[in-house]
Amino acid sequence: MSGKHVAVLMGGLSSERPVSLSSGGACAEALEAIGYRVTRIDVDRNVGRVLAELRPDVAFNALHGPFGEDGTIQGVLEYLQIPYTHSGVLASALAMDKGQAKIVAANAGVPVAEAKVMSRFDIGNEHPISPPYVVKPVREGSSFGVVIVREDMAHPPQSLASNDWRYGDRVMVEHYVAGRELTCGVMGDKALGVTEIVPQGHSFYDYDSKYVAGGSSHVLPAEISPKIYQKIQSLALKAHEAIGCRGVSRSDFRYDDRFSEDGELVWLEINTQPGMTPTSLVPEMAAHAGFAFGEFLRWMVEDASCLR
Repeated sequence: MSGKHVAVLMGGLSSERPVSLSSGGACAEALEAIGYRVTRIDVDRNVGRVLAELRPDVAFNALHGPFGEDGTIQGVLEYLQIPYTHSGVLASALAMDKGQAKIVAANAGVPVAEAKVMSRFDIGNEHPISPPYVVKPVREGSSFGVVIVREDMAHPPQSLASNDWRYGDRVMVEHYVAGRELTCGVMGDKALGVTEIVPQGHSFYDYDSKYVAGGSSHVLPAEISPKIYQKIQSLALKAHEAIGCRGVSRSDFRYDDRFSEDGELVWLEINTQPGMTPTSLVPEMAAHAGFAFGEFLRWMVEDASCLR
């Protein structure tokens, strides 16, 4: 038994709060089961004071989205000198900005789709690039605010300029790549397995297909050629290293093999705080590699540090 005191950070202030509560609860329960002393912290703006008083040995970061995944909480933990899991300040901030992360990944040799970052107010009534394309908030996760613009749409969606839009003013407009949704985790310096995500009753891997029961199925290992499988693993590791990630990350890809096996393969983004329930994608990949959920979490706790 370790005896370490682990503070599991969950909840938080972002749109992804419910997802984080699910991840954090599952992690806290599993860490207790393998012998850690666990304190659950539902993160709010007093988290610095709470952590300073608690002084845990390790902070397990189960937060998702802004404030938890973008370098903000990582900066608080660095200031308090509390070792923490996952990526550090710079890598977290960089990965959270889809436009900047894409530039870094492309410069490292990772294939990406044509894209531009712009103000949502500048899109107006004219297509910014030829459809089909995807509009994504630059700094959101869990597919919040993602809009697919089809070829038959006469103008961009008017929701982008609406006062009800809650996802920030900067958006990325990205060429739509048809085909299969593939994802690959990285654990330390090794790529895990490649999973194909098959949405059930959804046009793409949106919030409901990610988190509602029966919304998608996971095929692990993905039923693709060994050549493409290994290429995806190599690219996931390359993106992880180029952005400076630590601990665990997950890269998402689109693969269009309708016309040839080589097809078109592009990297979409990297997630530095992937979901952490036992049935989430990366824990499934870790299990496929021989790590039971508790042992996978133990690896992350023992890997924790400052100056990541």
